[in-house]
Amino acid sequence: MATLVVGTFLTLDGVMQGPGGPDEDRSGGFAHGGWSVGYWDDAMGQIITEWTAMADALLLGRTAYEIFAAHWPHVPDDDPVGAVLNRVPKYVASTTLKTVEWNSSTLLESDVPKAVTALKDAPGDEIQVHGSCGLLQTLIEHDLIDEYRLWTFPVLLGSGKRLFDAGTIPAGPRAHRHHDLFHRRGHQPVPSRRRHQIRLVRRR
Repeated sequence: MATLVVGTFLTLDGVMQGPGGPDEDRSGGFAHGGWSVGYWDDAMGQIITEWTAMADALLLGRTAYEIFAAHWPHVPDDDPVGAVLNRVPKYVASTTLKTVEWNSSTLLESDVPKAVTALKDAPGDEIQVHGSCGLLQTLIEHDLIDEYRLWTFPVLLGSGKRLFDAGTIPAGPRAHRHHDLFHRRGHQPVPSRRRHQIRLVRRR
């Protein structure tokens, strides 16, 4: 049986929209895209590479799929993240896409909770969800997520799509692991640029 794992970036006020660039997701008039970029470093990249290597499959919403499919097929073959993402099966939940052309992609067109339950019941280890805010609301509402891997950044936006929205089921997930990462100038830590990586696992 596979485990459904969500990996996402969050601001302190819970926004997950558009962390990677100004044009990543402007829906709803969102004008703060790219808020995570200044906090990336080698340590963060190493952890993300390790997490990605654990994926047996990806589950993506339409926007995340289109962003990934426009980038990852074109990276060099020796890119450790790209090699995994291009190889593993990809399941795309969308009511608007008619085809998905990225290698090993399958379109989930209807009854997403039922389809995801079937994916979880099949043999495997990790099905990873990246981004995909709209899809996550459905997964949260139907209690399908087994683990959250959350990067929290010292940013406040006040608006934007949030991970835990109105459909969230009250729960008390268990904190599995916590890393406190920060940028350095020379050998001195800069606490104002600190961001936290937290793993939350559903209690069973």
